[in-house]
Amino acid sequence: MRNIVILISGGGSNMAAIVKTAQRERWEATVGAHIAAVVSNKADAKGLQFAAAQGIATRVLDHKAFVSREAFDAALADCIDEYSPNLVVLAGFMRILTPAFVNHYAGRLINIHPSLLPAFPGLQTHERALAAGAKFAGATVHEVTAELDHGPILAQAVVPVLPSDDAAALAARVLTQEHLIYPRTVREFLLR
Repeated sequence: MRNIVILISGGGSNMAAIVKTAQRERWEATVGAHIAAVVSNKADAKGLQFAAAQGIATRVLDHKAFVSREAFDAALADCIDEYSPNLVVLAGFMRILTPAFVNHYAGRLINIHPSLLPAFPGLQTHERALAAGAKFAGATVHEVTAELDHGPILAQAVVPVLPSDDAAALAARVLTQEHLIYPRTVREFLLR
């Protein structure tokens, strides 16, 4: 059985989309994989409640309890490694990871970003896309490398930018696509 560990910081809607897809498609039987744990850096992350209700192990590792980013990432890796992950999925995990952490999971660490990378890496992607006059926006699933939002692209979904869009409306449309492409890409990644 291949183990998936998902990292979240908040509501976990992408995590929930992956969990629901794994249940509906019976990944344990069809892919030989299951979601072993959901880990958050915030105790109040609402996604933890959803994961626990699905019978998935949950863990909290508060980044504020550590003296450095490196110390937190080392402890996070120790926590994740307890589940022998074949794949670590970042699903709204709002931490920039150290090169040592990224290297530890090289080839088995993926993320989703709410833009059509390489455009608009980092934060406030929708505001920046609107300010730039972009005609299209979207989401990108990519392998994580030490350079923020620059790993090899695994999948993208495109949505038009509408004249009536503000950042919230655009974000909502992009999120709908994220919930479709992220579970599909996780499944494809595990089958390769």
